[in-house]
Amino acid sequence: MSVHPISSLSTTALALRRAGCVFAEDEALLLHEAAASPDELSALVERRAAGLPLEHVLGWAEFRGRRFAVDAGVFVPRRRTEFLVAQAAALAPRRAVVVDLCCGSGALGVALATALDRVDLYACDVESAAVRCARRNVGDLGQVYEGDLFDPLPTALRGCVDVLLANVPYVPTADVELLPAEARVHEPRVALDGGGDGLDVMRRVAAEAPDWLAPGGSLLVEASERQRDVAAEILRAAGLTPRVRVSEELYATVVIGTARRVT
Repeated sequence: MSVHPISSLSTTALALRRAGCVFAEDEALLLHEAAASPDELSALVERRAAGLPLEHVLGWAEFRGRRFAVDAGVFVPRRRTEFLVAQAAALAPRRAVVVDLCCGSGALGVALATALDRVDLYACDVESAAVRCARRNVGDLGQVYEGDLFDPLPTALRGCVDVLLANVPYVPTADVELLPAEARVHEPRVALDGGGDGLDVMRRVAAEAPDWLAPGGSLLVEASERQRDVAAEILRAAGLTPRVRVSEELYATVVIGTARRVT
């Protein structure tokens, strides 16, 4: 870890604040820690001030207390999504088959796998950059596939999935242009745009989920507060029993759909 003068840290924070960074002091410290030389620090600050997400500048994002590699062009895991993983951990069996759809960096699946005793982890994403990044993060914890939703998964998983994480895009198309430039410009649109009402991809996942879930297995998706009722009805219409969980602290809404148990 390189050490830079306090005055330089203050100068960095000032430059970031002028560029519109809300947490300029915190970001300045992280950039100083990441830089091996003054020249590298200047380059990092310049990239951040130009609007590149801090996580893409650093090359990692923190999620549930762990750092995950996040390459340029890969969706950055949000802190609010830690709530989805916590809900999944609470309902998963001690040994679980876990699928992480739309996995991005793979942070959700890995975070859940490390919270459980024994996990068979499978992840997939349609974006090549995300798949490459996820494979680095997942390592030998599981398998990562490239393809659209369930398409690339092994057919042997049908009817065997205990936890299906699906952090699908849920921003309505008309609202994508209202997102901060960090997301709108630097993250793949396919990871943000959920169609007309934001729930198109969720509908596709819900329609197929019952074929993949084990009896009593659950699908977990994130939605906005205003989408929660429609999202719950989508899961109900697919044959799943829905329930909604909300974290006011994280401004997170998770909709869970559980498959019927065999009686």
